[in-house]
Amino acid sequence: MRSDILKKGIPAAPNRSLLYALGYTKEELEKPLIGVVCSYNEIVPGHMNLDKIAEAVKAGVRAAGGTPVEFPAIAVCDGIAMGHTGMKYSLVTRDIIADSTEAMAMAHQFDGLVMIPNCDKNVPGLLMAAARVNVPTIFVSGGPMLAGTLNDGRRTCLSHMFEAVGAYYAGKLDEEGVEEYENNACPTCGSCSGMYTANSMNCLTEAIGMALRGNGTIPAVHSARLRLAKHAGMKIMELVEKDIRPRDVMTEAAFHNAETIDMALGCSTNTMLHLPAIAHECGIEISFDMSNEISDRTPNLCHLAPAGNTYMEDLERAGGVYAVMKELTKKDLLDTSLITCTGKTIAENLEGVVNRNHEIIRPIENPYTQTGGIAVLKGNLAPDGCVVKQSAVAPEMMVHEGPARVFDSEEDCINAIYAGKIVAGDVVIIRYEVPKGGPGMREMLNPTSAIAGMGLDKEVALITDGRFSGATRGASIGHVSPEAASGGNIGLVQEGDIIAIDIPNHTISMKVSDEELAARRAAWVCPEPKVKTGYLARYAKMVSSADKGAILEV
Repeated sequence: MRSDILKKGIPAAPNRSLLYALGYTKEELEKPLIGVVCSYNEIVPGHMNLDKIAEAVKAGVRAAGGTPVEFPAIAVCDGIAMGHTGMKYSLVTRDIIADSTEAMAMAHQFDGLVMIPNCDKNVPGLLMAAARVNVPTIFVSGGPMLAGTLNDGRRTCLSHMFEAVGAYYAGKLDEEGVEEYENNACPTCGSCSGMYTANSMNCLTEAIGMALRGNGTIPAVHSARLRLAKHAGMKIMELVEKDIRPRDVMTEAAFHNAETIDMALGCSTNTMLHLPAIAHECGIEISFDMSNEISDRTPNLCHLAPAGNTYMEDLERAGGVYAVMKELTKKDLLDTSLITCTGKTIAENLEGVVNRNHEIIRPIENPYTQTGGIAVLKGNLAPDGCVVKQSAVAPEMMVHEGPARVFDSEEDCINAIYAGKIVAGDVVIIRYEVPKGGPGMREMLNPTSAIAGMGLDKEVALITDGRFSGATRGASIGHVSPEAASGGNIGLVQEGDIIAIDIPNHTISMKVSDEELAARRAAWVCPEPKVKTGYLARYAKMVSSADKGAILEV
């Protein structure tokens, strides 16, 4: 066993003495040591139940003959961090999580790992760590939140809550109406109830083969979630015995599968940051261009919130991620020969799986659209690409042209929106909210929700070199690369420039001549960094652009 270096022989006597100090017995140390990485805390709703998940995992490990050893990982709640300086610290935690988990796992030589994440950066951070450490590993997440219910019986969720604020400033909702959403949008623990970033990543963890069936969709409050956790604890012992490791599962073909399932599910645009970063840790490079190729051949089968009015609990009842995968196999869109954390292939896992609700998961013969949920656009505004969740864009905004309204921060933009200064036809530009220039690449959920809440989401586009929450809907185009702070053309846009967006043809451009752009570039001066000390300053010096996954470059 890998842990024998801590446990066997006279040279390991000092190590054993410290393990005995923890209360472990000789009998426990004769078994494989399984690290249980638990992201429990008391500030993230999606993590408040993870202590119970960890106890269930440890029960499963013990039942299968292992010794579980728990240690923590951090997590940020993007919703609570939204709209202030705290959001600068969201994306950066992905790398802190990966680094700290790598350090703990390598320092203590575990034989296997069970990762227990749930929220936006926590899931990809732990997947990155799993790829680096590369010992047998399985994931079991905390599960999604149930949808809320308003007083009139309508179902609701966090994206509606943010849009309610915009409706209030537009005079469409009073303070009592906002309070009703406030009290009902988030009714239980769990990752927020739509196909936002956390649930997207938990579904893709299942799709890529690193988690058991149901990981992405079984609600947090269901007892089936605890049973899933126990089975994950049992399964890690089989993975240790068979020596099935993350890089055996997360192959290049597995990432292609994950992107295909991403397109069918209509996942968050943040997956376009996280999948390349995880792949990079596996020694695999995936590009924006590959995403369009996959999207062009993959039908979009699901319209969960914010794209539609269905939620994760509905997807679970319909058959979950496996039912979506089963539909995709009808047109041979997945490589089903790949090994997974079940110890079986995808083909074996999908035996007997059925789509139980053709309204929630459209049959592949009758998709919402013939192309996937995400598109990558390129043009002189984004030479290296940018990303849009096309499944959440109104048909009338798929092609749009309008004057630029330019803001150098989220705060300036949101103030203009609330003041009624953004009108139908405008193309809002928010720049310098990026991995390097932000630093930290804040999510622009407040501006997009304000636009939607005011009823302008079918008339106004928003473009940023920052990123969007998975709860965003509308013509919201992010990850513009190169970013403004690195000299990208988005930094040269001026008020009133005409911006042309053509999502079906994957293009985005500013109608400014090359000569004029050259003149503007000659006069452009990069603004001073917004943060000059602490972790964010160090992060800004190392982080890549969004099209590369915002990875830290050494």
